[in-house]
Amino acid sequence: MSAISQEETCPVTIFMKEIGGKWKPIIIYRIAGGINRFGVLLRSIRGINKQMLSRQLRELEADGFINRKVFPQIPPKVEYSISEKGKSLYPVINNMRIWGERQIKPVRERPD
Repeated sequence: MSAISQEETCPVTIFMKEIGGKWKPIIIYRIAGGINRFGVLLRSIRGINKQMLSRQLRELEADGFINRKVFPQIPPKVEYSISEKGKSLYPVINNMRIWGERQIKPVRERPD
């Protein structure tokens, strides 16, 4: 029997393995907010490129955080939605949003 590593028992490490990184929380936040098409997601996330968005969406789908629905039409239409597992992240994402809003200072309060 092998010993369980600290990494496997640390809840924050488990969380970061599943949803960590620069893009996944932002993608989940956008999809939860109703942005569910690839092109719209791409335009709404500053700094992400097509390849990275595509990779992150595939990972989120494979990990069960989002659903992908392909409509049988030409040109193909794909829409993303939040799965039940993804919805369990809403409190975390919402707290991140609240924290971020508190860090934004009004323009008049920022130093020149």
